[in-house]
Amino acid sequence: MKNLKKILAMALICVMLTAVLAACGDGHKDWEDIESKGEMIIGVTPNPPMNYQDESGEWTLGFDTEFAWALCEILGVTAVFQEIDWGAKETELKAMNIDAIWNGMTITPSRAEEMDIAMPYMNNGQVLVVRAENKDQYTGLTELPEGVKAVAEIGSTLENTINDHAYFAKVKSDYVGVDKQITGLLEVKSGTADVTLVDLTLAVEVIKPGTDYSDLAYIEIADFVEQFGIAFRKNSPETLKKVNDAIKQLKDNGTLLAIAEKYGLEDLLVK
Repeated sequence: MKNLKKILAMALICVMLTAVLAACGDGHKDWEDIESKGEMIIGVTPNPPMNYQDESGEWTLGFDTEFAWALCEILGVTAVFQEIDWGAKETELKAMNIDAIWNGMTITPSRAEEMDIAMPYMNNGQVLVVRAENKDQYTGLTELPEGVKAVAEIGSTLENTINDHAYFAKVKSDYVGVDKQITGLLEVKSGTADVTLVDLTLAVEVIKPGTDYSDLAYIEIADFVEQFGIAFRKNSPETLKKVNDAIKQLKDNGTLLAIAEKYGLEDLLVK
C-alpha cells in the first residue's frame, strides 16, 4: 500500500510538472500551427514602402508585403496581413493572434530575448524629419536644444532613441508618442511638432518631390543605424529554419533584389 501511495504521489507530481511546463510555454506547436492553417498571419501597420494598402484597403503593396508573398509561396502557405497596434505587437504574437511580425521591425537584444527573429534582411537608419524651411537649424547638431517638440511611433525603436539617446536629452520630457510613423510626419507638417524620428526606408519613399510630404526634409544621423528582421514566437526553431532557408533562396535567385529595386531599396539590402 505504501508503494502504491508512493507511485500515485510520483504520478501526481509528474502530471503537475507537465502542467507547469505547459503553462510556462506559449502553447504553440511551431511550424505545425502555420502549416495546419495553410496560412501565415502577419502583423503589420501602414509603413511605406514596407507595408501599405492600395485604394481598396487591401495589403497589396510594399517591399515586406511582396517579400512575404514570395517567401510564403516557397513554404506552401498563404500570406495573410492583419493590421495591429505596433505598441502591442509582442502581445499579439504571444496571444497567437498573429504568427509573425513583418513590418520593418528593428532587431534589438531585448526583442531577440522575447521572440525568435530570422536573419536580418535590410539595413536601416533612423532619420530626423523637420520642415524643409527649418532644415538648416537642425543640420550638424550634436543634441537638440530645449523647447523642441519631438514625436515618434509608440513601441518603436524610434521612441527608444528619443527616450535614451543623448541627442534628445533636453527635449525628451516634452516627447509625445503617436500611433504610426506617418502620423509623426503629419504632426511636423502641420506644425504641431517640430521634429519626428522615422525609418530611413520610409523617408526615402515619401519625402521627395511630388508627394504629400515634399515640404519636409530629413537629416541622417550616423549613430542611428539598425537592421530589420522577421519575428516569430519564442521557441519556433522549425519555422525559423524554414524562413531562413527561404530568405537565402530568394537572395540567391534574385527575387529579393528585384523586389527591393521596385521600391528603391536595393542599396539597403543585407548582402
